[in-house]
Amino acid sequence: MADTQQVDEATGPDARTERRAARLAKQIGSFAAKHGGAEGQVAHLGRKGARIVLVGEDGDWGDLVAPTYDVAREAVAKAGITVHEDFDGEFAAKVRTGPYEWSRMAGIQLGGPSNR
Repeated sequence: MADTQQVDEATGPDARTERRAARLAKQIGSFAAKHGGAEGQVAHLGRKGARIVLVGEDGDWGDLVAPTYDVAREAVAKAGITVHEDFDGEFAAKVRTGPYEWSRMAGIQLGGPSNR
């Protein structure tokens, strides 16, 4: 007689992946609602997973980290946002940076206040 094992589909690896994607999609949706809509880009982070960069219609931006690239892609699909293959051109031009970002960029490059 062959040994068989029942797999509980609600608690298996696929269910965990679904929950993670749903949680990220909820966060993406919240960001989009707060910023008049959003677009995104998914990038590999190697073993760390994937980074979801979000740019709101108002120019504000943020990011989230997913445990895998597939979870990130599923999350942006569930959220229903436009996803760009690359972070360049018109998409990058939508990002609005403030004094903090400029200080950090200049500080890192020129030994400014953020480097002390």
